[in-house]
Amino acid sequence: MVHFAPDKTRRTMKTSFYIKTAFCTAALLTCVGCQVYTVQPGEPSEAPSFTLREVAKIFSSLPMDIENLQEVHRAVSSSGSGGYDEEYMLRDLIASPGAGVGEAPATRAEAAASYSRPLRSLLEEYFHGAGPLSKAGGEADVHAYLQALTESGMQIYWPYSEAWNGSDYPIITFNPGYGAETNYGYELDFNEDGAFIVDSVLVNEELARRRPVWVINDNNDSAYTPADFIRHGTKSTVTSAESGDILKFRSIKALRNFDSWFAGGSEFFIKCGSVCGFNASTDAELRLYSPSVTDFMIVVKRSEVGTEKFFDTLIMTGFTDQLEKLAFLVTEDDGGTHTSWKCSATVKIKSKSYGFDIDLPYNDKDDIVWRGQLDADWFRNQRIASANFGQVELSFELQ
Repeated sequence: MVHFAPDKTRRTMKTSFYIKTAFCTAALLTCVGCQVYTVQPGEPSEAPSFTLREVAKIFSSLPMDIENLQEVHRAVSSSGSGGYDEEYMLRDLIASPGAGVGEAPATRAEAAASYSRPLRSLLEEYFHGAGPLSKAGGEADVHAYLQALTESGMQIYWPYSEAWNGSDYPIITFNPGYGAETNYGYELDFNEDGAFIVDSVLVNEELARRRPVWVINDNNDSAYTPADFIRHGTKSTVTSAESGDILKFRSIKALRNFDSWFAGGSEFFIKCGSVCGFNASTDAELRLYSPSVTDFMIVVKRSEVGTEKFFDTLIMTGFTDQLEKLAFLVTEDDGGTHTSWKCSATVKIKSKSYGFDIDLPYNDKDDIVWRGQLDADWFRNQRIASANFGQVELSFELQ
């Protein structure tokens, strides 16, 4: 039948730390991911670039007020409701203040119009002369810096944002990389002039559960269409005239996180290879068919681990009695070089089985959560079928 991939375990920090500025900052400036500014005062700024640490420092230097916190909260909430992680891409922050990933143009415009002084404006003021990365505050320099942020692929990630009380100011940190679970961050408070840094503190996931923490990290999922978008936007429908049943993806429950919390939740890619609508009765007809691959993404936020998420996502139509086995692959995205798993799906003609070669793509750094073949009879006999697939529980429905 199938083989389960070995589990991987990662240590999760359980204790939060607070260490005051004098010792903490001096020690941590030598940590992984801490680099000097890419653009220094007086240097040419035709092609500026930023590190994650630099962007975290810039945002912690902005005189934010509650409206700016609401802007970020609206954006990460919108992204989350659309099936993405709790993220606010810098390109959206600059082009469409308050907009989440995948948001429609009309709602983007409505959101942007509601902010009198969005974060984009604060960045413009910062680059006009208030910040260490600015030269003399010329318009060309400001445009170059904003363009660099737009093209950086960075975002504000706000884990556990649903617990925000609407008034607490965040700690701003960045993803230090290398699977680290602790990093330093800038603790903000506010006065009549806006937010200001009151301390440097060590932050981990336990602290992020208890108070707002913004993580500057890289976006990994905005280029994909999540299953949530299909569920909320265009509900799965079938217009095919193919005979046979319809197989749908029904739910997922992630049993653990797969990455450091600085990198966000888990992006699962579910890929199914099969031969839809197979009704061949001869070897000659067999050659008329070719396999198809269904591929979709599901984001499980860190707060959703252990909770069943329901969907209505179409995997295949034409699920006929001649189908024997489907190729199935579940990965958790970690990037890397594109590669593929060469596998097969099988069908039968007059009690004789035939295989179709299929390549299911993934990246070489991805966690392979599960891969193997699924018996078509497993779906037929149960109609609503569920099982553990290597630290994720999945269910399907055959209609």
